[in-house]
Amino acid sequence: MTVAVPATGGNGEQLVNGEAVEVDVRHARIGSRGLALLLDMVVQVVLGLLIFSLSGALSAQLLGDAVDEALIEAIATTSVILAFIAYPTVAETLSNGRSLGKRAMGLRVVREDGGPIRVRHALVRSLVGAAVEWPGLLFPPFTWAVALTTMLFSPQGRRLGDLAAGTFVIHERAPAPWGWVPAMPPGLGAWAAALDLTNLDDDLALAARHYLARAAEIRQPMNGRFAHGLAAEVSEKIGQPVPPGVPSWMFLSAVLAERRRRANERVHATRALTQRIWPGFGRPAWSRAIGPTWDPAGTNPPLLGVMKEEGRPS
Repeated sequence: MTVAVPATGGNGEQLVNGEAVEVDVRHARIGSRGLALLLDMVVQVVLGLLIFSLSGALSAQLLGDAVDEALIEAIATTSVILAFIAYPTVAETLSNGRSLGKRAMGLRVVREDGGPIRVRHALVRSLVGAAVEWPGLLFPPFTWAVALTTMLFSPQGRRLGDLAAGTFVIHERAPAPWGWVPAMPPGLGAWAAALDLTNLDDDLALAARHYLARAAEIRQPMNGRFAHGLAAEVSEKIGQPVPPGVPSWMFLSAVLAERRRRANERVHATRALTQRIWPGFGRPAWSRAIGPTWDPAGTNPPLLGVMKEEGRPS
């Protein structure tokens, strides 16, 4: 069993499965879905014209003068059904909710409980889409306006086909975050592993990380004030004082490195479980680390080297 709960922020929600594991999903809104629809529209129009042309040519060759207006209308109707109903149904069913347009935009259709869609979900989406959305065979101007209004005001960006089928569309690709986090200073790994970081909030951790990334650009005495102030706040949150003889910047580095290590462990555990529930979902976006790097095997970390060059106490 999987239930959906609102996320604390952002453009999505958290799906909580039967094993009490929260999986963050990002709902696809009208912008990304519109681009995916444009790509699918091109494919559908080309496919429909191709089916109509080949069927018409074959009928003319086989029947000759027996081809009449009724047969042409039947061929046109069949072409529309195959291009606008059969194609999206088959494409989304075989690809676990990804048509060509959605695949290009990194989108996927899932059920309301987060599971992969089946034939009936894809078929309902296609039938409703062809009837009232695209191409909108029933009262096109009116139904187009209704479909657009539904997507704009739906909390999950759902269209009429989603509401009828019990589905919504999510982003498969997560945005690449700013990747630099300070490495664990030598000798502080065991100490940091025993820390209680539950009260360390994201805003304070981000402020400490920004300071460490730019510390070499900040001159004394402002540098020391920033470091001591942040270290005091972090120390209060985690309930542990700065170890004797450890500079404030090194204390902050150790806390942030341990925080990232634990977060990575949770991510890997959640991703492994997610892959069992939704194969292929949550593939990490390509990214590279941005910012200074620190090789623990080196002689001095960059910040320590800068301090020594400028004659600052380490």
